[in-house]
Amino acid sequence: MTGGEGRKVRVRRARSTDADTEPDAAIGQLNGNADPNANTFKILIATDNHVGYMEKDPIRGNDSFEAFEEILQLAQENEVDFVLLGGDLFHDNKPSRKCLHTTMTLLRQYCLGERPCQMEFLSDQNENFPNRFATVNYQDPNFNIGMPVFSIHGNHDDPSGDGSLCALDLLSVAGLVNYFGKQVEVDDISIKPILLQKGTSKLALYGLGNVRDERLHRTFQKKKVKMYRPQEDTNEWFNLMAIHQNRIAHGPTNFIPETFLDEFLNLILWGHEHECLIEPVRNSVQDFWITQPGSSVATSLCEGEAVPKHVGLLSISGSEFKLDRIRLKKVRPFVMDEVILKEVEGLRPTDQNMVNEFLQDKVAELITIAMNEWKELNPDVPEVEWPKPLVRLKVEYGGGFTTFNPQRFGQVFVNRVANPKDILLFYRKRASTIATAKKKSELVNIEAFLPEKLENFRVEDLVTEYLNAQNLDILPENELADAVRMFVEKDDKDAIKDFVVESLKRTRVTLSARHPSAVDNDDAIKEEIEKEKKKRFEEFAAESDRRKATGGLISTSRNKASKRTSTTSNKGSNDEEDDVDRAVVIDSDDDDDAPATAASNNTKRTAKSKATTARGRGRGRGRGRVGSSSKSTRSPLTTAKVVDDQDDDGIEDIDDDIPASAKTSSTPVPTSTRKRKLPTSISTTSPAPLAKRTTTTSGKSRQSKLNFGASQQRAVVLDDDDDMTFSNFRDSIGAGARRDRR
Repeated sequence: MTGGEGRKVRVRRARSTDADTEPDAAIGQLNGNADPNANTFKILIATDNHVGYMEKDPIRGNDSFEAFEEILQLAQENEVDFVLLGGDLFHDNKPSRKCLHTTMTLLRQYCLGERPCQMEFLSDQNENFPNRFATVNYQDPNFNIGMPVFSIHGNHDDPSGDGSLCALDLLSVAGLVNYFGKQVEVDDISIKPILLQKGTSKLALYGLGNVRDERLHRTFQKKKVKMYRPQEDTNEWFNLMAIHQNRIAHGPTNFIPETFLDEFLNLILWGHEHECLIEPVRNSVQDFWITQPGSSVATSLCEGEAVPKHVGLLSISGSEFKLDRIRLKKVRPFVMDEVILKEVEGLRPTDQNMVNEFLQDKVAELITIAMNEWKELNPDVPEVEWPKPLVRLKVEYGGGFTTFNPQRFGQVFVNRVANPKDILLFYRKRASTIATAKKKSELVNIEAFLPEKLENFRVEDLVTEYLNAQNLDILPENELADAVRMFVEKDDKDAIKDFVVESLKRTRVTLSARHPSAVDNDDAIKEEIEKEKKKRFEEFAAESDRRKATGGLISTSRNKASKRTSTTSNKGSNDEEDDVDRAVVIDSDDDDDAPATAASNNTKRTAKSKATTARGRGRGRGRGRVGSSSKSTRSPLTTAKVVDDQDDDGIEDIDDDIPASAKTSSTPVPTSTRKRKLPTSISTTSPAPLAKRTTTTSGKSRQSKLNFGASQQRAVVLDDDDDMTFSNFRDSIGAGARRDRR
C-alpha cells in the first residue's frame, strides 16, 4: 500500500462499500507491510476531558483526573506516536492550582521519557506555534519527550484576559503540551497545518480552536476562513483536522454545518459534543469521514453522557486509516432509565407510599445493572474499591400522579450512589393544542428572531427594553443594563454586585445629607430617592451620549477616572490597566477580554485604545479568540491610518501599509487593505528572539532523536485553496539558524 494514489484510493473504497460492510472494511485495513509501524502513524484521539470537573466533591472529585490518567496510560501502552486532544482539556477557564498541578504531574509522568519520536516535523514552527520559543516540544533540547501531546482549546478553556492566554499556554510554555489552532483574528481565519512525516506516510494536521458558533458561522458564510495545503505532493498528504464546535443545530447559526469544511479533508476529529459516536461516519457531500469520541467524564446527567466512554487508536498509513475503539474502564458507571407512572399496572396515584416503593425498587435495579457492568470491565478490582454509580431515573407523572421531594427520596441511597440528591427527574408531557399554537404565533414577532435580525440586537438593548417596563425605585435602569452587559459579555462577575452596592451607598449618603425634616416620613424618603435616581439616570445617559459622539469609551460611575492622569510613567500605565476592566467598548460585539494599553498622547487615548476582550464561557457555547502572530511586524500605531469603521465589532479598521520586508517575503500578501488593528497587549509583533543556546559535543544529549535523511532539509511550500503560494512552511529541524536571523 502506497500513498501515491492520494485520496483516490479512499474515495474508491468508500463508493464500493454497501450498507452491510463493516466500518473497518469501508475504511481500509492496514496490511502488506513487513514493518507496518515504520510507515504508520499511531495516534490516540480523545476530546472533552474536562479535567477539574467537580474537583471539590468528596465522591466525584477525582473522576476527571482518573479518566485522564487512564487515557495517558492507554497511549503509553499502545506506544503511540502522539496524543491528539480535541479541546476542553480543562473544565474551567481558570483551573485551580490543584487541577493544574495534578495535570502537569500526569503529563510529566507519562509523556517524558527516553523513547525517540519517529516523526519528522516539516512545517515552519513559527507558523504552527506562534510563541516565544516556536518549537515543538519533542525537538526542544531542554526536554526529553517520549510521547508528544497536541491539543486545541475548547469553549471551557479558551484564551481570555490580558494577553489572551489560557491554561494550555501554561502547559505549552512548560514544554508539556503542543498547543495549536489558536487564531489571531476570528473574522479572518487562516488555518495552516502541522506537517509530519513518518516513513512514506505524510500527515497534515489542521486545528481550529473554539470560536463562538454564531461568529464562526458568519465568518464561514463570508468566505473568510482559509485553509492552506502543501504545494509539493499535494495529493499524497493525509489531511486530519481537529475542531471544537457545535455539531448539532441548536438554532439557525449556533452550529457549524459539516458542509462548511473543505472537501480535501480526509478525517475530522469533532470535539465539544459529549455523546460518544466514535465510529467514523462518512459525509457523502464533502466525501470525508467524521469521528466524535465524546467526553471522558460525565458532566451532566443526560442520555448522551450515559453512552459508554471510548477513546480511539487511529492508524494512518499513506491515504488509508483505521480507527480502533478503546473502552475506558475506570470511568464511573452511569445508568439512566425512564418510567411513565400512569402506564405501570396496579399503581394508584392516591397511594404515595406505593409510588415511592416502586421508584426505590427501580433505582435499586439500576444500581445492580451498573455494578454488574463495572465488574465485567474490572474483574480484578476488589468490591470494596468499586465506585458508587451515577443513577438518573426520569419519571413522567401525568395522569393524576404528583411529585415529591427528590432529595428526601435520595437519602435512602446515600451510601449506594454518587448523586443521591438528583436521582429522580420529574417531568410531565404537555400536549399543545391548535388554539394555543395560534395564540403563540400571534404574540411572537418572528422577524425579530431571524438570523439577520439577531445580529443587530445587543444584550444591553434587550435588558434596557425589559427594565423600562419594570418599576425600579432605587436602581437606574440604564446603569443596571450596563452592569448586566458587563456581566454577560465581559465576564465581570462582580459588575452587578458592585453596581447594587454602590447605588445603595450613594442613596444612603444622599438621604443622610438631607435635613431630618425633609425625610420624616415614607413619602418624603421615596421622593428623595426618586430624585437621586433620576439625577443618576440623566448623568449616565448624558455621559453615554457624549462618549458615543466622540467615539470614546463609556466611563461608568464605577470607573476611577482620577487614576487616568498619566500615560508616560509606569504608575500611570498600571493605573490604566487596573481601570480599563470597568470600561465598555462602544459598538463592540466582540467577546474578548484583552486590556487596552495607554496611548502616548493622553488626549487621543479614547480614539486609539479600543481593545477587544475575551473570556471563557460555560459549556455548549463558543467565543471569538485572539492570539499572537508569528512573524509579521506591524508599524507603531502612529503609522496606521484610521478609516471609517462601518461594522459593529468594536475594532478599528485600519489601512495597513505593507512593510518592505513583507514585500520580499514569499508569504502571500492579503489582497484586501482593510485589516483588523489588534490590541497592543496582543500585538502581532514577534518578541525578541532568545539567545541561541551554545552546546558542546562533549556532553551527552538529553534528547533522543533519530537520524533522518536529506529529505528533512528541503522546504515544504504550502498554498491555499485559491492557489496562493505559501512558502513559509519550512522544515523546523535544521532551520534554527534561519529563525535566529529573523
